[in-house]
Amino acid sequence: METSFLPTARHLPAFQTLAAAPRCPRPLRRSTIRAAISRGRKEDTVAAVREQLEGCYLLAGIRYEGLTVKQFQGIRDALPESCHLLVAKNTLVGKAIEGTPWEALKPCMKGMNAWLFVHSEEVPAALKPYRAFQKEERVEETNDFIGAVFEGKYYQPGDFKSLETMPSRAEVYSKLLGALNGPATGLVTTLQAPARDVVAVLSAYVRKLEEEAGAGAA
Repeated sequence: METSFLPTARHLPAFQTLAAAPRCPRPLRRSTIRAAISRGRKEDTVAAVREQLEGCYLLAGIRYEGLTVKQFQGIRDALPESCHLLVAKNTLVGKAIEGTPWEALKPCMKGMNAWLFVHSEEVPAALKPYRAFQKEERVEETNDFIGAVFEGKYYQPGDFKSLETMPSRAEVYSKLLGALNGPATGLVTTLQAPARDVVAVLSAYVRKLEEEAGAGAA
C-alpha cells in the first residue's frame, strides 16, 4: 500500500485573519466636479451682486443680447467710476435682491441682461454714456434699458426720461438757496422752527423741485 507524502493543508488559528487589501478611493465623477464648480460660481455671482447693492442709488437692467465683447468693454470704459456694469443671470440677480427694495426690478427679468449699478446721486451722468452708445451703434430698439429701481420705485423703459433729466445735487441746492434768499420773513420763520421741522421743510422743497423737473420733462 502506497503512502502519500503530499503536504497537508495548514489551518490558520481561529484568531488569525488575513489583512484586507487597502481600498483605493473612488475618483470623483466629472459631472460631480462640474456641479461643484457651477455651484461655487453661482454663489460667487450672488455675493458680487449683493456687494454692488451696498451704497447703490440706482440699479438698471440693459438688454445686451447681440452685443460683442468689444462693444460691452467700450460701454464699461465710458461709464463714470461710480458705476459698475455686470453680466449675470436673472435667477442669480433675483436671488440677490430678494427681500430688498431692489426686488421691485423682478418684473423685467427676462432674456439676456446686463446690470448697471450706480453708486452716485448723479443719475443722469450715469445713464448718459449708454445712451450715447445706443445712438452711435444704432441699437436704440434692440438694446434698450429694460427697467430700473431708484429710491424703491420701479421705472419702466418709458419712464427713463424723468431719470435722465433729474436735476443734479448742485442744481437743486442752487434753486433752494435762491428761494431762501427771497422774503426775509419767510426765511426767519423757517429758521425759528425746531431743527427737525427745518429739515422737513428743506426736504419737502427739494422733492418739489425734483417733481417739477420731472413733470417738465414729461
